[in-house]
Amino acid sequence: MQRSTGLLLATVIGLVATGCGSGEPATPSAGGAKAVTITVACQPARTAPKERQAWDDDVATFMKAHPGVTVKSTDQQPCFDPKTFGPKLAGGQMETVFVVPVTNYNDVIGQGQALDITQYTSSIKNWNDLRADARELVTKDGKVYGVPNVLYGVGLVYNRALFTQAGLDPNNPPKTWAEVREAAKKIAGLGSDYVGYGEYSGGNTGGWHFTQAIYGRGGEVLSADNKTAAFNSPEGKAVLQTLHDMRWVDNSMGNKLLIGWESLMVAMGGGKVGMMLGAPDVVTDVVTKFKGKTADYGITALPEAKASLSGGEAYMINPKATPDEVKAGMEWIDFRFNTVGKGRFDFARGKAIGNPVGVPDNAVYGDSPTGKAIQADRVKNASLPVENYQSYVDSAASIAPKAEPMHAQEIYAVLDVPMSAVLSRKDANIDDLLKDAETKVNNLLAAKG
Repeated sequence: MQRSTGLLLATVIGLVATGCGSGEPATPSAGGAKAVTITVACQPARTAPKERQAWDDDVATFMKAHPGVTVKSTDQQPCFDPKTFGPKLAGGQMETVFVVPVTNYNDVIGQGQALDITQYTSSIKNWNDLRADARELVTKDGKVYGVPNVLYGVGLVYNRALFTQAGLDPNNPPKTWAEVREAAKKIAGLGSDYVGYGEYSGGNTGGWHFTQAIYGRGGEVLSADNKTAAFNSPEGKAVLQTLHDMRWVDNSMGNKLLIGWESLMVAMGGGKVGMMLGAPDVVTDVVTKFKGKTADYGITALPEAKASLSGGEAYMINPKATPDEVKAGMEWIDFRFNTVGKGRFDFARGKAIGNPVGVPDNAVYGDSPTGKAIQADRVKNASLPVENYQSYVDSAASIAPKAEPMHAQEIYAVLDVPMSAVLSRKDANIDDLLKDAETKVNNLLAAKG
């Protein structure tokens, strides 16, 4: 799904093979160092000139510190397109250093499209500080195939200003689904154009949010062996029943079906939606892309959470890369994406160029020494009210992360149907909806083998 990294993802596609690791030996440069050229994902778009300049500055700094290495950046946004990712990968057209969303790890590794970088992990100086569960996701049969770059968990994003207007305490957000329902009713009571709780119903986002909610309740989408659907369960029924009742009994969800990532974000940014499920970067996007007021938004723990849908991405190396290219690529990953106070973690620079700083939108280092140093620097240079996110930070360490299911996008498309039905039809039969979706997913899994 859309991530900032977005429901949220920075994967660059569609490069020519040049620079992806030609297999030809490097030639000496005039200064004696071997001349190496690598291509890297994912240069910010021209429509974000300040972020693009920061990237280009980092490339120049890196090349100065690594004589003989030339870094060529991919000029393509958005970085991840599910429709083209597979064909580009199969065609061997990825960069030397490319990004893979967590939902595609198994496919990329299984197809031999990522290099075994086990012997190179020492190039990442803080490798051992990366969360063990994040490293495990890029490890297969004891071999490492990627450097985790982003890890996030879902929480409850809410509009603090609307809480205040509705007589609710913004410093004491809901901890249970019953409290969510009560808060949503009060916010909806502010007027006919107010929505207490916003939810998706299509474009694969409905199924995505169903997964977030069922994980939080302790349920599963698939069986442990990934061979059968597991969402036709008490937890799955509870998800749909709660939404049905909020929509038709409480009248707290409005009457417009929201399809696609942007639809709910626009509504949230407009200041008329009280709550939604989402990762911390929802706050960043609402403020920067959808004109929300910085001080209005907070995020807290997923209500009654037994687990939280965890998303993310990792950098992988093209298997065609030569040893010299691999070394340069790993050093780039270390410099740009894994160094406190540098590259993406240069919060002082981010603040200076007007980026929103302060949202805890990446927990890839957890509470390790590196993670604590990153968070301290984030708070020091914050341009957003970090206290609005503290309850999420406090709870994150105690809520188990849970990865998206296999074949996530195809399953989400199936689960869009029951989500849409309970939000559009008062007489929707939840049992029948889940049974039908179960049959479709089981058929899908059988076809996948």
